Amino acid sequence: MCGIAGIIYRDHGDGHRVGRDLTRMLQSMKHRGPDSTGYALYRAPTQELVLRVKLADGPVNGDLDFAADIRRRRREVEARVRAAGAQILNAEDINEYTLGATLAYEGDLKRLADHVEAVPHVEVLSLGHALEIIKDLGDAKTVAAGYHLDDYFGSHGIGHVRMATESDVDIANAHPYWAYPFSDVAVVHNGQLTNYHHWRRRLERAGHRFASECDSEIIAVYLAQKLESGMKLEDAMRLSLEELDGVFTYICVSEDALGMAKDELAAKPLVLYEGDDMVALASEEMAIRAVIDHEIETYDPYESEVMVWTR
Repeated sequence: MCGIAGIIYRDHGDGHRVGRDLTRMLQSMKHRGPDSTGYALYRAPTQELVLRVKLADGPVNGDLDFAADIRRRRREVEARVRAAGAQILNAEDINEYTLGATLAYEGDLKRLADHVEAVPHVEVLSLGHALEIIKDLGDAKTVAAGYHLDDYFGSHGIGHVRMATESDVDIANAHPYWAYPFSDVAVVHNGQLTNYHHWRRRLERAGHRFASECDSEIIAVYLAQKLESGMKLEDAMRLSLEELDGVFTYICVSEDALGMAKDELAAKPLVLYEGDDMVALASEEMAIRAVIDHEIETYDPYESEVMVWTR
C-alpha cells in the first residue's frame, strides 16, 4: 500500500508553495507508506538544465572512509559532466549524499545522464529545465525538513509515500521516477504491473536503463519512449492502459501538465478535486483537505480513465 498525490495551480505563475502543500498532503497519508517519501517539483522552465544526483543511499554516519568516497564520487561526477560537453554554472551539496547543479548544455540528455551514471553507485534523480526530484527515507515531514521544501515555490508537482513490499527500503526504490532520458517528465504510481519483466526487457533492448527494481519506473521509461517518438503525453498515457497490465493508478507530470491514469479495474483509489485555483488529487480525500481550508466536493475518476490538466 502506497499513497500518491498531485497538485497543479491554474494560473501561470510559479510563486505557489508547492513544496509545503505537497508535504501536508503526503504527511496526512503517512499511514499508507512510512518507508520513504518523494517529490517531483516544477518551477518555470529555464534555458539551463537542472541536475540532481544521488551520490549514495544515505548519510555518512561518522564513517570517514565513506565520506572520502562520496567526495571522490562528487569530483568524478563533475568531471564527467564536463567531459559530456556541459558547463557547470553552479553546484551545490544539497546534503552529504545529494548533489544539485545548474548546467549549460545543448546536447543529448541520454548521453549526459549515462556519462554521470558511469560513476559507480551514482544515480541521476532528475535532469530537466523545470523538474527537480527529491526523495529520501522517512515520512514527508522528515524529508521536507531535510531538503527545506517549505521554502520551495513552484507551479505544480507530485509526491509519493512508500510502503516497501517487493523491493528494498532505499532511495533508489523510492518514487518519483524521472522518465529517462526525456526532459521534465516524472511519474508516481500505486499498484502492480503484472507484465513488468516483459516491458523491462523490451525497454532495455531499446537502450533504456533502470536504476531500480520497482515496477513504477517501467511506467516512467515507457512514457519516455512514447514521447521520444513524437506522441503527445495524453495519447501516451491512454496507450499505456492498453499495453501495461496489472492493477494500478498513476500520476504523471511534465513541464506544463499534470495527468492521471487508472487501469480498467480501477481498484487503486484516487480522489480528485477541481477548483478555480487548483486541481488536487490523492489516494485519500484527507490529503486534499489538508491543503484546502473550505468545504469542497471531490469525486473518483472512472476505470480506464485518463485526465490531463495543463497550465
